[in-house]
Amino acid sequence: MIYLDYSATTPVSYDVLESYNKATRDYIGNANSIHSLGMKSRALLNSATNQIAQSFNILDSEIIYTSGATESNNLALIGIALKYKSRGNHIIVSKLEHPSIYAIVQYLEKQGFKISYVNNNEDGLIDFDDLRKKITNETILVSICGVNSETGVRQPLKTLRQIIKKENLLTFFHSDLTQAIGKVSINLHDVDLASLSAHKIFGPKGIGMLYKSDKIELEPVIHGSSKFDNIRPGTPALPLIVAFSKALRVSLTDLDKKEMYVKRLNDKIVEELSTIEDLKFNRTKYSIPHILNISLGNIKGETFVHAMEEHEIYISTNTACSSGNLSTAVMALYNDTKRATSTIRVSLASITTNEEVNNFLKYFKEEYENLSKLN
Repeated sequence: MIYLDYSATTPVSYDVLESYNKATRDYIGNANSIHSLGMKSRALLNSATNQIAQSFNILDSEIIYTSGATESNNLALIGIALKYKSRGNHIIVSKLEHPSIYAIVQYLEKQGFKISYVNNNEDGLIDFDDLRKKITNETILVSICGVNSETGVRQPLKTLRQIIKKENLLTFFHSDLTQAIGKVSINLHDVDLASLSAHKIFGPKGIGMLYKSDKIELEPVIHGSSKFDNIRPGTPALPLIVAFSKALRVSLTDLDKKEMYVKRLNDKIVEELSTIEDLKFNRTKYSIPHILNISLGNIKGETFVHAMEEHEIYISTNTACSSGNLSTAVMALYNDTKRATSTIRVSLASITTNEEVNNFLKYFKEEYENLSKLN
């Protein structure tokens, strides 16, 4: 099997799984309980949280655990909208977001909030001038993802924050950093809120976090009782949190070295496939090497994905949570429907081998030639 869909999800690493199993086996108490078993679990929870906080140079209190990035996005956008609606009702998002962001703002629009979509330039970066023009006194939130999940375009978050705060100091800045964490270096102090998910960094599914600056308040969207977290109440998912902490620490180790290795694999694929005339690479100089988006001309992306699956090679068309065959990110970059409806996404990781890439290239060329003849 050759797995090249790491942007959709990653397998749980052995060390992370061991951490999960140990926490499940040895820490049976509810971390909210006051007896010794509960206190033992609370101590482990605090330790895992502190390790995450140190990894990002943030405060323990700025971490809110969630089930994953989609919940984090909901908590950030809806929580801000409800808490600060007396200040304004305007929210700005980009045209390069994960589908969950669009679902949330469509919901908020029905609740009376005004949504603006900021343009991007031909390189996929946010149009700074357009962002400046769209920010008003009513703008309470801007949400722009750190790395696009389909084309890998990475945004300059620090610069975007500076623009936002200069135009309106009271506007908050949120970023979905799901595709950035564990792939490229990031600084959470470049944003006010950030969404993360463990299953993108070789951790388990069902756990993520929202970074929320202590200077910000949120209106809870889930209500209950908890001694641990009033924003996201309930029993802390201790084994998942411990596994998340472990996965994060491992993913951030030798980050630059891992990125350079992945870049070499990406360059090899591009060099080998550039000889095929009808292929188009949907990337810019700001795309990270872990994500490679390719348009196949007259071949449907879904057809090609299933053809490669016959060789036990697993790639995708676009983001796993997307509905339909059209890549919204490719449309935002090139405004070309044909190009946006024939895309595949190859996503690499530091555990991808040269042999896997060689076999991928072999069968890619074989299946592309076969399907081109049929068309």
